[in-house]
Amino acid sequence: MTLPEGAPGPFPRRLIAPMILGSVLNPLNTSLLAVALIPIGVAFGAPPAQTAWLVSALYLACAVGQPVMGRLIDAYGPRRLYLIGTALVGVGGLLGALAPHLGVLVAARVLIGLGTCAGYPASMSLIKHDAERTGRASPTSLLAALSFANQVVAVLGPTLGGLLVDAAGWRAVFTVNVPFSVACLVLGVLYLPRWRRPAGVSRPRWDLAGIALFSIALVAVMVVLMDPTTAPWRLLTLAVVAGAAFVRRELRVPDPFLDVRVLGLNKPLLVTYARQLLTGVVMYSVVYGLPQWLEHGRGLTPSQTGLVLLPMFATAMVTTVLTRRQRGVLGRLGVGSGLQLAACVALLAMHDATPVVVLLVILAAFGVPQALNGLGNQYALYLQATPAQIGAASGLFRTFMYLGALTSAAATAAAYREAADTPGLHALAAFAAVCAALLLATVVVEALVRRRRRRPPRRPAPPDADRDAGHPAGDQPAGTHRTGTHHSRSTP
Repeated sequence: MTLPEGAPGPFPRRLIAPMILGSVLNPLNTSLLAVALIPIGVAFGAPPAQTAWLVSALYLACAVGQPVMGRLIDAYGPRRLYLIGTALVGVGGLLGALAPHLGVLVAARVLIGLGTCAGYPASMSLIKHDAERTGRASPTSLLAALSFANQVVAVLGPTLGGLLVDAAGWRAVFTVNVPFSVACLVLGVLYLPRWRRPAGVSRPRWDLAGIALFSIALVAVMVVLMDPTTAPWRLLTLAVVAGAAFVRRELRVPDPFLDVRVLGLNKPLLVTYARQLLTGVVMYSVVYGLPQWLEHGRGLTPSQTGLVLLPMFATAMVTTVLTRRQRGVLGRLGVGSGLQLAACVALLAMHDATPVVVLLVILAAFGVPQALNGLGNQYALYLQATPAQIGAASGLFRTFMYLGALTSAAATAAAYREAADTPGLHALAAFAAVCAALLLATVVVEALVRRRRRRPPRRPAPPDADRDAGHPAGDQPAGTHRTGTHHSRSTP
């Protein structure tokens, strides 16, 4: 990849705006719709089971499209894919604004989902390659800025969505994509560096069969998560067969879509993906499940619901600013998952007459772990992925987030089977608490393993101290035999 020419120096500031704006298109479209589902259902006479496809369609498109876009970015550079993706977002926004029925609206969400897949992997690719150019191992401020923008938009989305719906109707949550798309295209054309293939590197051959098998397996799993009553065993069998065929093929082809051999050896990255999934389950259970209860169970309007969710934005922003320069991963994830668990347990005490001030405090508590877990997982990904695979690894990172989101959507549908009432909220909160506890357990286990590795080995006492005293060669400088002090770049 060729980045801006010149001597190594700080990250080019002109790249920050298009990077952040492109990466927030995904969480923006994920969260804007949270408070518009009920008005859309009323407009088209569609029950919640049908409007849920507006959420699931974007998740499905993103889960499959993220690693594909990431692989394209690794092969052809971020600029080209960034421009194509942001253009698709604008087209999808226009289609949704003019949609005559729910089917067209679902198609618009698919286009938007595919378009938003390019922003985050492109940004991570630019940061990773610039770090290699300048010799900086971990640009924490840039990663924090990227995570901050995504977390803030994800939390602020419902508030903005409520204001848009009340002011201009539900179609405004689609129309708003058009100015964002235009801004991304202008900034991308002006500032993103052109990519040139390094000398001696041939054009990659596309593993279309691998992409197809990966997509079949992933879609089968996601359809089960979206509707567990639809032939789950057949779909799960299809997912297992397609997944096994995918792994077998990727181990044999010279230029695989996903290098599963390298991925399998990178165990820390696999753990990060698992944590990302659990983080997504809890976060989206709050972002999508709680607004439905506030509107149905508490009778709030969309704009009121958005304002009640606003404390999450404030605490996420403050937490990110205060911790942006910290390099640790386990510390962030430990505190974040612990607070997340406590907040989920607090939801079990909620009822129809709970004072608003209590709701605001609980929601403010949710903002802290959203920021800490987002920063921790993203920083771990940055450390564990190599420059050659950062695009695909970043895309797969987002895929696991959407698997978590779909899991939360299935849990929300099961909890609110009849209505978005208080017993349903309690069931959803209990499920989210279990996922938060699992996330905390992974952090505790890894911390204990690292502590054990760092413990110096016990040495037997010398049989004759006087005899050994004259042999200084037997002594070692302090710290030279510590275990666990030299970590590879693949471990945060």
